[in-house]
Amino acid sequence: MKTADLWLLAWRGLTRRPVRTLLTALGITVAVASMVVFLSLGEGIRKVFTAELGGIGPDIQVSLNGLSQGFAPQANLDEAVVSRIQGLSGELGLSNVTPVVMSLRGSLDVAQSTVLYGLPAAGGLSAIFPKTQVATGRSLTAADETGAVAVVGAKSAENLRLSVGSTLNLNRQSRVRVIGVLAPESGLVDNFIFLPIRTLQRAEGATGRVSLVAVKLQNPRNAAAVAKTLTERLKLEAQTQSDFLSFVDRALKISDAVRFGISLIALIVGGLAVANTVMMGVFERTREFGTLRAMGARPGFVRALVLSESLLLSLVGGVGGLLLGLAGIWAVNLYTQDLAGIDAAALTPALTALALGISLLLGLLSGLLPARSAARMPITEALGRV
Repeated sequence: MKTADLWLLAWRGLTRRPVRTLLTALGITVAVASMVVFLSLGEGIRKVFTAELGGIGPDIQVSLNGLSQGFAPQANLDEAVVSRIQGLSGELGLSNVTPVVMSLRGSLDVAQSTVLYGLPAAGGLSAIFPKTQVATGRSLTAADETGAVAVVGAKSAENLRLSVGSTLNLNRQSRVRVIGVLAPESGLVDNFIFLPIRTLQRAEGATGRVSLVAVKLQNPRNAAAVAKTLTERLKLEAQTQSDFLSFVDRALKISDAVRFGISLIALIVGGLAVANTVMMGVFERTREFGTLRAMGARPGFVRALVLSESLLLSLVGGVGGLLLGLAGIWAVNLYTQDLAGIDAAALTPALTALALGISLLLGLLSGLLPARSAARMPITEALGRV
C-alpha cells in the first residue's frame, strides 16, 4: 500500500470521532503555543539587546562588582576613581570618562517603573548616548550641574505623563522639573530619565559615590585590551559591551531552561492525551484491525497505521500551536511596545523547527504503546470481539 493511502486511512480513523480528536489536538495546541510564547520571550530580548546596545552606551563600564549586581548597580564606588581613570587617558586612548549614578524607580504598575540615570550635566547626554535628540524643550547643559532638572526619555514621558514643565518626585524630599523630552530612539534609552549627577547623588544619599564609570575609546576595537588593563590597574571590574551581551545571553539561557521545563509539563500532559486517544481508538477498532489482518495485512502495516494516526494528531496540534503562539507573540509585543517601545518576543526559524520537532516526537512516543498493542493482537481474538 502506498504511503499516501496509509495517511488517508489514518486521517479517516481520526475523523470518525471528531469531538475526541478535536479536544486532544486542542490540548497539544495549547501546550505547543505556551512553549512557543515562553521561549520567544528569550529570543526577543536577545534581539533587543543585540540590535540596540551596539549603537548606544559606553565602550567600557567600570564598577565595583561588575555585572553581579544586575543592570542598575548601587552607588558604591568612590568617585575618586574617576580621576584615576582620566589619568590613564593618554596611555590607553580614552576619549571620554563619565561618572554615572543609576537607580531603578520601581512600582507595582510596571508602566510606572523607570531608570534614573545621573551624569555630568556639562557633558550632556551625548557624552554616553550620542544618538539622543531632544524632541521638545532642551537637553542638560553646564548651567544645570546642580539644578533640580531632568530630561525624560520618550517612553518614560508617555508612561508617566510627563512633559516640559512637569514636576517629577524622586522621593519625599526631592523633586525635579522636566526641561526636555527626548525623541523616540530605542527601547532602552526611551525608558531612562536623565538627571545631573549631583542632583541624583543628593536624592539617593550617595554624595561622593557613583554606580559606574562610563568610558568611551578613541578606537572601540581595543575595548577588550583596555578593559583588562583597567581591571588590573584599578582592582575593579571593567566590562565591555561584549561582556554585557554575554552576561545577558547566559542569563537568558538559564531563563529559557526554566521556561522550557514549565512548557514540558504541559507537553507531557498533551502527550498522555494523545496516547489515551489513540489507545481508545485501537480498542474500539479491534474488529477492523482483525479484518485487515485476515485480508493479508502484516503486523507492521497495522503498527504503521496506528503510529501515523498519532503523528498526524500531534502534527495538527503542533501547527495549531504555532498559529496560536504567533497570536500570543503578537499580544505580548503589543503590550511591550506600549510599555517600553520594544518587541519582547520573537519567533525564529529555530524555535519553529523546535516546536514542530517536539510535536512529532511527542506523537511518535505517544503512539508506540498503542501501535504495539494493535500489531500484536491475534486475528482470531480480534475478529471474535464485538
